[in-house]
Amino acid sequence: MAEIENTPDVEEMKEMADVLLKTGTLLMSAGANTGRVRTTVHRMAEAFGYSIDLQISQRSIWLTMLNDHGASIFTIVRVTPSHIINFRTISGISKMSWSLFEEPWSIHQLRDELQRLEQLPRFPRWLVLTLVGLAGAGFCSLADGSPIELAFTFVASFLGLYVRQEALKGGFNPYVSVYFSAFTASLIAGSASKLGLSDSQNHAYVTSVLFLIPGVPLINSFSDILDGNVQNGVTRGFVGFLISFSIALGILTSALIYQF
Repeated sequence: MAEIENTPDVEEMKEMADVLLKTGTLLMSAGANTGRVRTTVHRMAEAFGYSIDLQISQRSIWLTMLNDHGASIFTIVRVTPSHIINFRTISGISKMSWSLFEEPWSIHQLRDELQRLEQLPRFPRWLVLTLVGLAGAGFCSLADGSPIELAFTFVASFLGLYVRQEALKGGFNPYVSVYFSAFTASLIAGSASKLGLSDSQNHAYVTSVLFLIPGVPLINSFSDILDGNVQNGVTRGFVGFLISFSIALGILTSALIYQF
């Protein structure tokens, strides 16, 4: 960052820039598309009477404060933390940004609200695992699976997500974690057929890994490309491809074991 005079106005601008960058990186890491990040951060800057320029990538955000003539005053960069989908964070920041036009906020209030949103408690782990298992069983039901296949799909999805979470905790690469998860889920679901408890349609085997489908990266990829954020769109699309490839590799491994 370039050396600038430490006037009170500049110090306030630095503080505002830090809050705006915090907002942008939180949105990116929570799964917002690039257009939403840009719109929200610009809306907040406008509410405080600042003019800014943003350069957003998958791993970092560059924010430049501009003067009344559009010239650069200073630029700050912040690295985006690991991407963990959190729609509560996205919704909370969006509501906060709109409320700035209804009532005056101080920069310290903004900082406190961002900290609160960042520290919102997540759903209990057992509840997430159970709901994912039920979702998998629901997909199996839509595919006309039998009650036994539904039970196997529930267990497969439950344990598959558990393995993914444990692999990430253990420091494994995210794509390797997806592979372990897909392999575990498909191995458990495929056992229903091998044990003669389901027909040859393998409904449980096919639907047990659907919880791993990278819907958010693929949707954001399409959205970013349509909005003209091609670089981020291609990056997110490639992330979605790698996750899909890891899922396919996990299924292939279990299929080779069962000789499907």
